[in-house]
Amino acid sequence: MWEQARAGQLPDPDRVVDVAREEVGALGLTRVAASAGELSSRVLGAGPLDPWLADPDVTDVGVNGDGRVWVDRGGGPEWVGAPLEAEVVRALAVRLAGVAGRRLDDASPWVDGQLPSGARLHAVLPPLVAGGAHITIRVPARRHLALGDLEDAGMFQESVGAVLRRLVTARLAFVVSGGTGAGKTTLLAALLGVVEPQERLLVVEDVRELHVAHPHVVRLEARPPNVEGTGEVTLTTLVRQALRMRPDRIVVGEVRGAEVRELLAALNTGHEGGCGTVHANAAEDVVARFEALGALAGLSPEAVRVQLGAAIAVVLHCARVDGVRRLATVGVVDRSNAEPVVRTALGWDGASCLLGDGWPLLQRRLGLVGWEPT
Repeated sequence: MWEQARAGQLPDPDRVVDVAREEVGALGLTRVAASAGELSSRVLGAGPLDPWLADPDVTDVGVNGDGRVWVDRGGGPEWVGAPLEAEVVRALAVRLAGVAGRRLDDASPWVDGQLPSGARLHAVLPPLVAGGAHITIRVPARRHLALGDLEDAGMFQESVGAVLRRLVTARLAFVVSGGTGAGKTTLLAALLGVVEPQERLLVVEDVRELHVAHPHVVRLEARPPNVEGTGEVTLTTLVRQALRMRPDRIVVGEVRGAEVRELLAALNTGHEGGCGTVHANAAEDVVARFEALGALAGLSPEAVRVQLGAAIAVVLHCARVDGVRRLATVGVVDRSNAEPVVRTALGWDGASCLLGDGWPLLQRRLGLVGWEPT
């Protein structure tokens, strides 16, 4: 394969098989087939990580600096297999970065990109991390989960599902908050699947993760700078472009920087039903989180609070409890006072639905006065 590369031939499945067939005399047909599979994994796939990436239950695969491989099957990380050598991990990280169209070397020691399979790749090289290279791969869902699937999986109760569907049809703007791996993206994608087919969704993401079962989705994906340090396209720029593309709903996969200014502006100029995800420890912390992000865009806390109170109506907070992803809180943004406050409307302890002091306000906004979840 190195001879092929030096001759200017990029590796592909056919060339891998041709190289393996050259050894048919020494190995025999059975061993050639196995050799072709191993070579394909090393040259075109993820090498020693392929078995875990092929496991339908695995959502995340990580390799630490000590070479240990960790996988998450939904119940938290677990150590699997024998540790990999540092040279193997670094070579794999560099090759995967190239497959994702990114650069990874001492001059550019980290990478965030998407593999052809749709998996999200992140890798970091020493000395930014201790030991050897670190690799983290977020595996995309094998199937698109609908809202009913999440309900069946125990993420929320049936009555809460009715509230979520009403939230979408009422075109209220909302954000899904939570920590890493809590199910924010999964829930957001399921909610977008409830949107009426004739509506045009403009989805803006740093790296494509949202898999939406909807017939009219327009995707915009950010781009990092090239080797010369030029050509970067930020989420802030993409949100501005999305406003010019006749959106019915604007979706920001993850609000985490200065793009919060454009998002709040968009939601305050007639674009109803917009949504996105944001990292936060609790629903009540979302206002403070937006204030911190607004500072990156040069907005004062007062300006963020004023726009947030008018733009966002509902906060859905996800959490992982005992290895199970749950919709822990449905919060409503109360703007009756000088500053917006997120009040708990619905809570769930895994057994029963709990009504909070924000439920009457959410009832009115959803047009559900007189109806209560069970």
